[in-house]
Amino acid sequence: MCGRARCTLRADDIPRACHRSHGPVRTVNMDRFRPLFNASPGSNLPVVRREDGGDGDGVVVHCMKWGLIPSFTKKTEKPDHYKMFNARSESICEKASFRRLIPKNRCLIAVEGFYEWKKDGSKKQPYYVHFNDGRPLLFAALYDFWENSEGEKLYTFTIITTSSSSALGWLHDRMPVILGDKGSTDSWLSGSSTSNFDSLLKPYEGPDLVWYPVTQAMGKVSFDGPECINEIQLKTEGNNSITKFFMSKGTKKEELNPKDTSFYDSSVKNDLPKSVKEEPEGKEKTEQPASTEKCENDSKGQTISQEGVSKGQTKRDYEEFSADSKPVAYETSEMSASPAKKKVNPKSSVDKQPTLFSYFGKS
Repeated sequence: MCGRARCTLRADDIPRACHRSHGPVRTVNMDRFRPLFNASPGSNLPVVRREDGGDGDGVVVHCMKWGLIPSFTKKTEKPDHYKMFNARSESICEKASFRRLIPKNRCLIAVEGFYEWKKDGSKKQPYYVHFNDGRPLLFAALYDFWENSEGEKLYTFTIITTSSSSALGWLHDRMPVILGDKGSTDSWLSGSSTSNFDSLLKPYEGPDLVWYPVTQAMGKVSFDGPECINEIQLKTEGNNSITKFFMSKGTKKEELNPKDTSFYDSSVKNDLPKSVKEEPEGKEKTEQPASTEKCENDSKGQTISQEGVSKGQTKRDYEEFSADSKPVAYETSEMSASPAKKKVNPKSSVDKQPTLFSYFGKS
């Protein structure tokens, strides 16, 4: 199959590319031709054909639309150039659309290269196929003309395809018929109507046919320009950025020593009270210090009306009570349960609670 091609040749280079530079050359509608890097069915491309009713060396460079519209198509029908832009070499002698064209309507298409897509699951990667020395490729083709309801004649052509060569079989199972020398182009263009063309309609097996990947933007018909033939580097699994990310994460995990606790925030450990630092690891439930229990028992036995205690003594007792009764167990369990929470520095023993002090002071 051949559905995209590059044709940026100058009009005067086309006859020479088809080995027809010495005989008379006439041009028809070449003002419609525009160089294209991404030609597709419906595009105007130069076609080299024999002069009407002539058996000599005279040729015509005729600009036609790619995509055959048979002459027996209804005049009121809208032309569809995608319906017959290729013709299988194995069946051109059987189908009426092509069989009647073989005797006198053979032609040549000169392009610099063509594009083919490699299917990989749901993805398609385009490749640009060309000769390694840059010379044009010559395709075997058939042409016809159709007259619409307004009496306007439309000349169209189709490119003949064959099975893929041994070198291109990995890319696609079909390829255009490439006529690689002057002898084959002469036979196809000027041969008699009774000639056997089977020997010409074969895969091109020359080692000078090469290819490389190009941008996937080629899938858009509107995409055109020199960027179409720029070679790209295909992404492999190892070069995938997502793969690299997870590989680096795995490497970091392997390099990390599980016994090494240096990556923890040392400020959390240094800011903890002494009783918490000396607490053995792995203990799920922290026992309440004895000093705290004693303080709680003493506070329960205290009464506001205790004899022999002055207001100053009450203040000193409160300061000792504040220093000894830190909620160590509560802070430790809270930190172990939610390490992501913001760290809070424990209050020093000199900090005072105005509300409780006011209460004891009044008594």
